Amino acid sequence: MIEILATISYEPIPVFEVGPLSLSLHGLFAALGFAAGAVLLILAVRRRRFDEAAVQSVLTWALVAALLGARLFTVPAHFTDPGYGLGDVVGLAGDFSILGGYAGGVIGGVLRMRMLDMNVPVHLDMAAAGMAMGAVVGRIGDLALVEHLGSPTSFLLGYTVKPGYDLAPQHDGLECTVESAVDGICGTFHPTALYDMLGAILLLGALIWLGRAWARRRYGQLFGVWALWYGLQRFLVDFTRLDAAEETGTSVIADSVIGPITGSQWGALITAGLGAGLIWWARARMPTVSPDTDVTLGATPIAGDPTG
Repeated sequence: MIEILATISYEPIPVFEVGPLSLSLHGLFAALGFAAGAVLLILAVRRRRFDEAAVQSVLTWALVAALLGARLFTVPAHFTDPGYGLGDVVGLAGDFSILGGYAGGVIGGVLRMRMLDMNVPVHLDMAAAGMAMGAVVGRIGDLALVEHLGSPTSFLLGYTVKPGYDLAPQHDGLECTVESAVDGICGTFHPTALYDMLGAILLLGALIWLGRAWARRRYGQLFGVWALWYGLQRFLVDFTRLDAAEETGTSVIADSVIGPITGSQWGALITAGLGAGLIWWARARMPTVSPDTDVTLGATPIAGDPTG
């Protein structure tokens, strides 16, 4: 039962058994998030009559690249960690970054699009809403595990850890026994995964609305909006983890502090900057979105349309 009076509190679901397998909801909902985003993309491709088979090939490349990116893009944030070496870089165990997954997926997808001679801005625009949907669905697994808790808080959306709760491994240091609890709780912390999911829900709605109402939109600008918004969102949300990241030996969060902010925040700023740059570039270089222009950029013309 979730109590939403002063704070949020519920018992985590870190692992569940399916026959002989032990599964984590983190990985399950990450996969479901990718699948949900892919469905939105395919629906947009069908509606605008682009090559669905080519997009499915791009999605395959993007999936593999997203898995690699989610692991490898965490490396720069840990270069200064004591004892961090090659084994930590190439091993499967360790941190996975949603921003790194996005970066890897986009890079892999763009490479495949170029190989297939597909128009990149057109297809990135159609993928924008799916990118937001991926964060919405994927964060459900983080909430089930109770992962990515931040600094202590008294905010009404804070997550309260109670004695006996089995949190995600990165938060073992936040667990406590009945004897060590203070006023019956172990502490209340910012649930950054919840904040990110709420922001992604707003972003999803904004992208769907802009896709229909932005009359003078240029190809590539919708994806630029996704990158700008999500980058700024992650930059701001991660301030609720900054104090925890600066503490050592607490097992609160794994992200390192680089200068005044965390490694994730630097990545988020880069994402936002690239999004702003894409919006500006597309305004100067790309045509206005229209059905006729879609045809010139690879869409199949409607039967009997004289423009086709």
